[in-house]
Amino acid sequence: VTVISTIASQPPMIADELRRQADVFTDLVELQSKLGRDPSERPAPRDREARGHAPKFLQEPKGTDPHD
Repeated sequence: VTVISTIASQPPMIADELRRQADVFTDLVELQSKLGRDPSERPAPRDREARGHAPKFLQEPKGTDPHD
């Protein structure tokens, strides 16, 4: 069994017992250079209103659904 988690966070995201029982334990810190992106390369967060899309339940005023 391979477990990928981290012990770098406080509290650790994995229990010591599970980490010891794993055949292979890989800390996310070891994968950061292979999988992570530089923060400057990340796209800017999109504003929910700027996208012009809201979930259907937020678009319809309450009481307009005949099933209410």
